[in-house]
Amino acid sequence: MIVENAVYPKAEQFQALMGQNDGKPIVMLNLLKFKDKAVYADGRKTDLTGQQAYMLYGQEMSPFVESNGGKFIWMGKVEALAIGIVGAGQADLWDVAALMQYPSAEAFMKIATHPKVQEIGVHREAGLAGQLLILCKSGG
Repeated sequence: MIVENAVYPKAEQFQALMGQNDGKPIVMLNLLKFKDKAVYADGRKTDLTGQQAYMLYGQEMSPFVESNGGKFIWMGKVEALAIGIVGAGQADLWDVAALMQYPSAEAFMKIATHPKVQEIGVHREAGLAGQLLILCKSGG
């Protein structure tokens, strides 16, 4: 399995997410891969690792999400693949997994597209080599 490491959603992914707007709570599973060294689009010099830059984003993003009805559930280091198979050379595909809860898909989209998130997103972009962001809902 080849996974395209993306930092921003494609148009069709954004539209699919908008179609999930049933008003029910969602949890976003974040699978994160960090750059060895942070690289800022504006060319600023930094000694930060990718993970350190991403954590700067997280320090500002978590309170913003919580002030808009969301909540941080859990974050941890990815240690090992227990079940499944990944492509050759992809055993260390993800560094960190995190769970964030939002009141609804609509609330998530409102938060994600807010100008403040765009402003602090420079740290996210500088730190991430790629990610998967997976929308999850209760039920079967």
